[in-house]
Amino acid sequence: MPSTVPTIAELIGGCTRSAVHLEMRDQYGTAAEAEDFQAWLETGRLDTDPSSPDWEPWVSLVSQAIARGVSVRRARIVSEPVTEYIRYEHASTGVNVHAGEEVRWLPRRRASDIALPGNDFWLFDDQVIRWGYFSGDGAVVGHEVSEDPAAAKLCSEAFDAVWNRAIPHDQYQIR
Repeated sequence: MPSTVPTIAELIGGCTRSAVHLEMRDQYGTAAEAEDFQAWLETGRLDTDPSSPDWEPWVSLVSQAIARGVSVRRARIVSEPVTEYIRYEHASTGVNVHAGEEVRWLPRRRASDIALPGNDFWLFDDQVIRWGYFSGDGAVVGHEVSEDPAAAKLCSEAFDAVWNRAIPHDQYQIR
């Protein structure tokens, strides 16, 4: 794995047409979210202010990409009934939508016949993949960038298949 992997911000910044993200885990344990997730579990309160210090960098990045004509889409494959983490993620997704992302949800039972890559990914302009590697409990263990045409084709086709079946965020009911 390369020692320096471009950040999502760098890759979105260099994008000209599309940035798509496929999330396939029911639980993520990223350190950056741990405190916020725990507070949400305890209080039900969540930061959904697009101008807050936690959200503003993302909102700005996505808004700028959209203004350049880049399509930013995110699809999530989820088990039902959903985990508490997915409830938390769903509750905050309005900020992603506010920024200009299109977000859809696909119940895992409807993804059984889709050929999916083994890991979550971002795909930029149908050419550059940024793989995300996670431990069993959802902690980030690394990232890798690939421009392998066969892998990019798999990611593109998998994302499109998921997207076409998935439910838009404003219509998806948590189960």
